Order: sequence, then structure tokens, then C-alpha cells
Amino acid sequence: MEKFFEDFVVGEVFETSGRTITEADIVNFAGISGDFNRIHIDEEYAKKTIYGTRIAHGLLIISVVSGLRLRTNVFEASLIALYGIDNLRFIAPVKIGDTIRAKITVIKKEQKRKGGLLTLKHEVFNQRNELVAVFNLLLLVSYKNQ
Repeated sequence: MEKFFEDFVVGEVFETSGRTITEADIVNFAGISGDFNRIHIDEEYAKKTIYGTRIAHGLLIISVVSGLRLRTNVFEASLIALYGIDNLRFIAPVKIGDTIRAKITVIKKEQKRKGGLLTLKHEVFNQRNELVAVFNLLLLVSYKNQ
């Protein structure tokens, strides 16, 4: 299943497995990132917000999706570097106990001198198949004979 730049086709779709977001994920991410916003860590405060409970950090969701993408084993052999993230939008909150997964679509290929640049549209869904986030991830991947 491992692929190199030449193997990817515009329009190709990959689906990740799911992962449930836990309270420990949120607390650990707050500690690592230093983002202790009350919407993430204070249940009493969060009960009074439009969400009614604590929600996961947006960047935690992006990080989890990164791990889910690597678990597909499609990018492991060829991944050189994360090149950037474009058009990032958080559509709906992810709450403790939600299970997220991603649909990844190759939308652009561009040859570069040190590797090929893939633009991958990520659509992140929860267990109710609701779109919670969308973004375009740019990955630099190696050529077969590199």
C-alpha cells in the first residue's frame, strides 16, 4: 500500500480508521501545547457555553488526523515533510467521546526538485457522519528513485 509521488492520482481517495477523543487526550494536549482555555478543561464553565460541555482543541483534531493518516501506511515510505496547511476550517465541535475519521482526497500534484508536492483535501467526520473539520494538507513526498 506504500506509495511514492508517481503512484498518486488526482482524485484518488483514502479513508482512515476512527479514533475516539478522550478526556485524557484533551488534558494531555493542553499540557503539551500550553492551551488551557476553559472551553477545553473547565466543565462547569463549558456547560454555560453554546456547546454545553468541553470540546477538543482544533489543533488536537488536526494532530489526531495526522496520526490516522499515517496509520493507512500509504505515506510512510515516501513522506519527507509537512509543507503546509491551507483553507483550515473547524465546522463543528468535537466533544469527549466523539470518534473522528478522515476522508483524504488527492487534489493536486506538483513536481519539485527534492520531491513531489501533494495537496490532500482532508474532510474530518464524527461518528454521526457530520463534517467537523476540513483542510488542505500539503505533503512533500519522495520520488521512487530518490
